[in-house]
Amino acid sequence: MRFAVIGGTGLIGSQVVRNLNAAGHEAVPHSLSTGVDVLTGQGVDAALAGADVVVNLTNSPTFDDASLAFFQTSMDRLLAAAEQAGTGHFVILSIVGVEQVPELDYYRAKTLQEDILKAGPVPYSIVRATQFMEFMDAALSWTADDDTVRLPRTPLQPVAAADVAATVSDVAAGAPLNGTLNLGGPDTYPLDELGRITLAAQGDTRSVTVDDTAGMFAAAHGDVLVAPQGARIAPTRYADWLRAKTTTGR
Repeated sequence: MRFAVIGGTGLIGSQVVRNLNAAGHEAVPHSLSTGVDVLTGQGVDAALAGADVVVNLTNSPTFDDASLAFFQTSMDRLLAAAEQAGTGHFVILSIVGVEQVPELDYYRAKTLQEDILKAGPVPYSIVRATQFMEFMDAALSWTADDDTVRLPRTPLQPVAAADVAATVSDVAAGAPLNGTLNLGGPDTYPLDELGRITLAAQGDTRSVTVDDTAGMFAAAHGDVLVAPQGARIAPTRYADWLRAKTTTGR
């Protein structure tokens, strides 16, 4: 099959392209760097021409309320082009529990993206993943100073980007779900504990203080960011991923 992977040069997209090509498919990466602009529409029709499946892994450049307009415009353009091209399957990557955190502009924007796809003209699949292991350093930096990192006790279920890419690839190569597949890592931690584990593994001597008002994840209440019952559980454990990261420096 032929796949158009929009956002195919990013963290997940580049791995999806490799996975699909290794499986004998033809997966072509598209992004701003290849001349495809999902906001203006430049290059979109040509990118989707002849594609059996569209995998949309583009992301808003901001996490504020401007992200709503990004997903509205990009999804409208891509779905119109996919319908015109006769594409039979449209796949997006979203976030576990995304509709349950309306306080965050970006989560409302991702919910909008899902809703546009569900109402669109093309058979679809949505893969919802829990928080990426690769984003932990960024999450720690949001509320850190020289001595302390303030973190809420929000439960997270970190998943490796490679496992997310593998699941997106599997779903894209299959029949449309016309529904959602949830994916989470094998272990759940309170974010403050995850912070302590991460800092210790990196030899960082800063302390972690519990602050249930600190950072983006403070807006998530209860276990809404934990994969629900029936979710696919990825194989990579955070401790193993962290050990490999600190050993290789990547």
